[in-house]
Amino acid sequence: GSWLDIEFDAKDIVYARIDRRRKIPVTSLMFALGLDGEAILSTFYKKILYKRTKEGWRVPFDANRFRGYSTINDLIDADTGKVVLEAGKKLTVRAARQLQEKGLKALRLSDEELVGNYLAEDLVNPKTGEIHAEAGEEITDKSMKALNEHGYKELPLLDIDHVNVGAYIRNTLSADKNMTREDALFDIYRVMRPGEPPTLDSAQAMFQSLFFDAERYDLSAVGRVKMNMRLDLDAPDTQRTLRKEDILSVIKTLVDLRDGKGEIDDIDHLGNRRVRSVGELMENQYRIGLLRMERAIKERMSSVDID
Repeated sequence: GSWLDIEFDAKDIVYARIDRRRKIPVTSLMFALGLDGEAILSTFYKKILYKRTKEGWRVPFDANRFRGYSTINDLIDADTGKVVLEAGKKLTVRAARQLQEKGLKALRLSDEELVGNYLAEDLVNPKTGEIHAEAGEEITDKSMKALNEHGYKELPLLDIDHVNVGAYIRNTLSADKNMTREDALFDIYRVMRPGEPPTLDSAQAMFQSLFFDAERYDLSAVGRVKMNMRLDLDAPDTQRTLRKEDILSVIKTLVDLRDGKGEIDDIDHLGNRRVRSVGELMENQYRIGLLRMERAIKERMSSVDID
């Protein structure tokens, strides 16, 4: 079947290539799979709820998340009001663990310290339906001021610290010109069949045939077992086409590797190679021949109709 390559570029934007064609943002592929912006962000990032208090913002303390955190102001315990780390210092891994062991539950942060974070959800006025800010949007001084004016008491933010978790998918989503499933399907259609005007039905049918049609795509039983083992999936061995979960798991694994989690596969290891049997090679050649014959017959029939 078709090849699907997923890669990072020099700016750490994640791209996908289908059959070595022009690359498209990987978020376009996810839009085509039926996800929206919020769903994409929630798939790849945890959500942290920042709550408004009289003194500032209360945020749950997690030693893993705050390790390596550089303070602008004094780091203050939200419950006791005591300073746990002075301004200008860096929170080391050891110090973060010690604070958690001492029972630190939450920190108090200022508006200034929320700047540079990213929203996890669209912020919508429930009465008018007006969108104040979109999911994935970066908080700036100006937008922070506007959110305070709108009176938000809670802000759902993405768990991105640029140390343990990078903003690769969020940045890709921001750089992606496609915003809906239809736009993404049309874009993929233009890449695969340049020059042909796309319709929604033809774009959907073409995308479905790439990886999800058993006649055109076959992982093989061995391929499915290998994929389940590598990505920790539980798809049955009979599922020989790709699923939405498979593609998302591959992207997630690649992003985790970029964040320094997991191990890279050894390309030379024979466990990552697959011996193709004579039967399979013959089947492939036979399929190619039949597809050519099908195309020739269709062309002959259409030319007869015109005559």
